[in-house]
Amino acid sequence: MKNADLVLLHPPSVYDFRKKSILYGPISDLIPSSTVFEMYPLGFMTIQSYLEEKGYKVRIVNLAVKMMKDESFDVRKFISNLKPKAFGIDLHWLPHAHGSLEVAKIVKEEHPNIPVIFGGLSSTYFHKDLVEYPQIDYVLRGDCTEVPFLDLLKVIEGEQSLKEVPNLTWRNEGKTNINSLEFNPDTLDYVDIRPDIMIKNVFRYHDLESMLPFNNWFENPITAIFSVKGCVQGCVTCGRSKCTNQYYNQRKGPIFRSPESMVKNMKMIAKFSRGPIFIIGDIRQGGEDYRTELLDRLAEANLKNEIIFELFSSASKKFLEMIDDSVDSWSLELSPESHSEEVRKAQDGVTFYTNQEMEKTLDIATNLGCNRVDIFFMIGLPKQTPKSVQETIDYCEYLFRKYDKRVSCFISPMGPFLDPGSLAFEHPEKLGYKRFAYTLEDHKDKLVNPTWEEILSYETKWMSRKEIVEQTYRAAERLNELKYEYNRIDGATNQNIDKRIKEASKLKQLLDNNLEESKLLKLKGEINEFSISTVCDKTELDWPTKFINFKPLGILKMLME
Repeated sequence: MKNADLVLLHPPSVYDFRKKSILYGPISDLIPSSTVFEMYPLGFMTIQSYLEEKGYKVRIVNLAVKMMKDESFDVRKFISNLKPKAFGIDLHWLPHAHGSLEVAKIVKEEHPNIPVIFGGLSSTYFHKDLVEYPQIDYVLRGDCTEVPFLDLLKVIEGEQSLKEVPNLTWRNEGKTNINSLEFNPDTLDYVDIRPDIMIKNVFRYHDLESMLPFNNWFENPITAIFSVKGCVQGCVTCGRSKCTNQYYNQRKGPIFRSPESMVKNMKMIAKFSRGPIFIIGDIRQGGEDYRTELLDRLAEANLKNEIIFELFSSASKKFLEMIDDSVDSWSLELSPESHSEEVRKAQDGVTFYTNQEMEKTLDIATNLGCNRVDIFFMIGLPKQTPKSVQETIDYCEYLFRKYDKRVSCFISPMGPFLDPGSLAFEHPEKLGYKRFAYTLEDHKDKLVNPTWEEILSYETKWMSRKEIVEQTYRAAERLNELKYEYNRIDGATNQNIDKRIKEASKLKQLLDNNLEESKLLKLKGEINEFSISTVCDKTELDWPTKFINFKPLGILKMLME
């Protein structure tokens, strides 16, 4: 097996999660991955695609999935057998603060002379802190690092100087050097996700597990593509909002992928997968001409996959009819965050929309060919009280009564951390937040606390951490009953979730008593079991699958090209 030039390692959230006894709570119930946060960033795939086209061999290794699937998997032994020119480790979201640093430490102990490179949004925010760690050599800043990665590999090969690498933070003779953020493209079309390269690498390295986006991907084979990086909205808790985009990238607005490039990628996905394709970002952010061209190209492509569209605000009848005319099968995702218009306005007053406007969108979508509408609510928002949380569940019942079972609702706590660079992170007191973690090391330490109340890095002046936990379980219990009553879930699912909520609450109370490590370890199995599918059954987020989700002939053609 040929050695890769670059190995990209995706760590688990907490490195030694297999030994720890931590009640993570429902912080991952509304995302495809588990509490291990094993879903690696899409940036891994664009880096791989770009560098492979430039002649480098790039291997993605999902350590988190490997550790989940095999209790005896030896991380150190595996890493010691790798011989690349460089290792890349993502610290995109802060829940990986522990795992990324610990994996980097192992890499450096096994390969002291091979450079370790960090990247991702959280790496960008904490870039000065990261290069102080002895196990980290370089940090590539920003949300577009494919071109700087190429330049850095050339430096490692002795072809260029470190000073010539854009977006790079590095140390030399005890001094931190911060190169300018010169690579800051105005379009995403310079790079593409190449599924054919990913499939070929599965066979090249005999490693299917490492390419899995998350643990149960074969059961829920959803793929995603970016329409945009950044956002026009200013949600105060979001790590990809307008203000964080300015902070990370010194960019005034979002950058888009062209409709031509997006549809080309979607057609490539459809060659090997019958699963749903999720378009990340509201395509209306690109303007009327942008969305019209994209939908026209989708109509020409005639894809049979389910296409999932994100809406960041209410939608017009004309826009939804355009979607209905353009694709065979489609669904929507909306995130009003709260039923309360006061809370919603406090979260993002720029693109505020009313409940009436949202319901008009639902009226139109359900009268057209929309297959499903998922509506997501959050706990831990500005101006949100315990009473307001429960009133959100009342509003969910109202929506269940008004619409058929294609419309469903979900609620979860915002967590475990405030996103660095967000307004709530930067100006907590002004927005009614209290922070319990400031530095990267603070967040790393928090991740190994025994309960998710202690892991939470914030509370608000309207709800303490204890109240956020209590209201989460109470809201989840009520919403679960309503889903059963209004035919969103079956009786077995209802009973299972009801049991899990009650057991998780009991465990939380037990763990609050500061148990000794030996007693914690005895509870490890229960703790792991009741940290997943608590506020809902994770399968509620799965999309209907085909009898055969993948296309063997299409995969074979990709391998032969």
